[in-house]
Amino acid sequence: MKKIQQILLTLLLFCFTLGFTTNALAAEDTNNFSVAAKGAIAVDFKTGKVLYNQNADTPMGIASITKIISLYLVEDAIKTGKLNWEDKVAISNYAANLSVTPDLSNVPLHKENQYTVKELFDSAIIQSANASVVALAEKISGSEAKFVDLMREQLKKWGIEDGVIYNASGLNNQYLGENRYPASPINAENLLSARDVAIIASHLIKDYPDILKVSSTTTQMFGANTQSPVEMVNWNWMLPGFINAKEGVDGLKTGTTELAGACFVGTMEKDGQRIITVVLNATDHKNNPSARFVETGKLMDYCYNHWQQKEVLKAGSPLPKQKTIAVIDGKQLKTSISLKDGVTLWVRDDLNENELTITPKFDTKKVSGNTVEAPIAKGEVLGQATISLKGDDLGYLEKEVVPQSAIVIDKAVEKANIFVLFGRKIENFFQSVFS
Repeated sequence: MKKIQQILLTLLLFCFTLGFTTNALAAEDTNNFSVAAKGAIAVDFKTGKVLYNQNADTPMGIASITKIISLYLVEDAIKTGKLNWEDKVAISNYAANLSVTPDLSNVPLHKENQYTVKELFDSAIIQSANASVVALAEKISGSEAKFVDLMREQLKKWGIEDGVIYNASGLNNQYLGENRYPASPINAENLLSARDVAIIASHLIKDYPDILKVSSTTTQMFGANTQSPVEMVNWNWMLPGFINAKEGVDGLKTGTTELAGACFVGTMEKDGQRIITVVLNATDHKNNPSARFVETGKLMDYCYNHWQQKEVLKAGSPLPKQKTIAVIDGKQLKTSISLKDGVTLWVRDDLNENELTITPKFDTKKVSGNTVEAPIAKGEVLGQATISLKGDDLGYLEKEVVPQSAIVIDKAVEKANIFVLFGRKIENFFQSVFS
């Protein structure tokens, strides 16, 4: 019997040790993770929760990732009726010459042809065609410079103030010659932070989800009925059939220049949860052309393996430091309050979902000195409580976003009648005299 007890005790200790070791290894893997790039970020698409941040607030070269801003404006022009997908786009000397510039990603554009908005749009995503974006910019604004002004205005609308945009394509200004933005440096390039790129990608996918149908297209013909038909091949090697294919990846945009290095803003969906990742200037690109996709794959796996959405508070949970509130002139002198809605947070595997910071903020029109005035109805909202997880300092993509739940009254309190109120005044008077 004693031997059996010893065996059971040994097994229990083994299980405890194994569990402790597994948790310790998970925490170690979580804390030691890094991306071989100058800047990187990963966010949950739905909530904007930042799941990883590596130098994500420093502006740096973004190269052809720029095109997601330009194509957002094209989508916007379609939505507002300024453009139609089948509208014909005339090709300027600038766009035609740029389209055949050696070493640049393009599809051939000829002045004698007219291409549809949709053809040029698709080529800008799939083939990263620089001249196609220029042609679209000229179609919308009359010139690329005026289109750049629109791009800058759009960034401000999104709260992006730290970047610099000189052109619609992401090329170095040296390729644009006299067509570069007025007074801009001859070798200037567009600069944004990884966070900025994630904000833009989030708005693009949210406002115009059809972009994912195009960005997930692996090959497509361009100019089939012209003198220069070409089969476009997507630069995103994480799509099905490519060397770095990853299930669930359906976008979004690559970018490469000497200044920016190899960049990629990616997105994938797994188990109904979409994430957006940004990798800027993958440091091993010269040794490995797949470096940006390898690092993106690691970052995507890190997010799905180490973060989970968990309900940290149920609807009706009390405030930790204030379960009731005083009621002036009520039949009852206090009533209970609670959080109206349950709260679900992203929780990393090295953090404790029970260690929360709950910060109430009462509406001063309803609550004065932690008191309310009767009558007050059940379910009446007194304010909002913000909820955060202790140890998680990554925050949200657009920084003002914070998880909240309304603070509500649990039980209605009617106003006391005149006799009760008078009696309380007499009682309070005597208490003040004899205290």
